[in-house]
Amino acid sequence: MKARAEREALRFAAAEMFERGVDVGEIAWRLAVTRKSVNEWKRAWRSGGVEALASKGPGGAKCRLDEVQLKILEQVLDEGP
Repeated sequence: MKARAEREALRFAAAEMFERGVDVGEIAWRLAVTRKSVNEWKRAWRSGGVEALASKGPGGAKCRLDEVQLKILEQVLDEGP
């Protein structure tokens, strides 16, 4: 969760630099990220502003297990190999 907040802070810092007209290469260098990342952020920023750079929560697929299945899984994993 901390890492997600740190990445979001980088995107917000980039947005401030976009507003000041700082070059993509300079932003990448200052934030120690790839130009590709900065270009993706800039594209999102242009289409949705700073809000488009906010974290959208954890990625990945949603769990398909119900509460009972999760409890069974937890017990099986606790038992070990």
